[in-house]
Amino acid sequence: MNKYYYELTIKVSERIEIFSSFLLEVTQSAIEEKNKELIVRSESSLEDIEWATKELANKLNIKIKTSQVRKKNEDWISKYQNSIKPIEVGSFYIRPQWEKEKKNLTNIIINPALAFGSGHHESTFSILNIVDKYIKKDMRVLDVGSGSGILAIASYKKGAIVDICDTDEIAVKSSIDNFKQNSSNLNAHWVGSANSAKKSYDVVIANIIADVIIIINKDLKLCVKNGGILILSGIIENYFDKVCEKFSDFEKVESIKMNEWHTLVLRKV
Repeated sequence: MNKYYYELTIKVSERIEIFSSFLLEVTQSAIEEKNKELIVRSESSLEDIEWATKELANKLNIKIKTSQVRKKNEDWISKYQNSIKPIEVGSFYIRPQWEKEKKNLTNIIINPALAFGSGHHESTFSILNIVDKYIKKDMRVLDVGSGSGILAIASYKKGAIVDICDTDEIAVKSSIDNFKQNSSNLNAHWVGSANSAKKSYDVVIANIIADVIIIINKDLKLCVKNGGILILSGIIENYFDKVCEKFSDFEKVESIKMNEWHTLVLRKV
């Protein structure tokens, strides 16, 4: 453990969920939210993250205040871990490894301080409910932008045969490690996106930002079998209609909204 660590505080005037999601995408560091503030801690300087966050705020015309300080290391990761509470989503129980299992639920172990997604974000929470509802035994599933692998692991626990991909090599490694942590079998994985898929799937999941969903819409569509399901999430309110328009050739099966975040279940017809 280094002697010092860096702490970046971002005070957000509105739409804090956008910045929270953005930080989860661009950093592997622990993120704490309290009193309209987001706190990122890392043993490396967070200047690039601070700059990128300011650029996002300028683009969205949202006022933020940032400050970064160097502090003596007091094992903040352990402190952060102690603040994380497990959650129940449908038949799933998402918990860090230091929490006891619930034997009446399907346990998924995700250590939030070390991973990209832990189920607490609205988009992930919504998709976990959808996975619980739609994924059946022996379905072939592709998770595009797998992050921590939480959605892929949930699909496996429902009996699916699961492939994953992510443009971030570290994310793919994180997913692989979490599959092992959960005694789950990953069928195939690659660094890249849906355009590298070599087959079509019963279910394709893409919990990524709306801009990217729009850009890769044709690749996502090609990955879905006729009659198959496409699950899209990470869609903020301002982009919902644009995403729906891009996928108007698919049948809308279900739509879920949690705060500013939309999740779509579509069928290829």
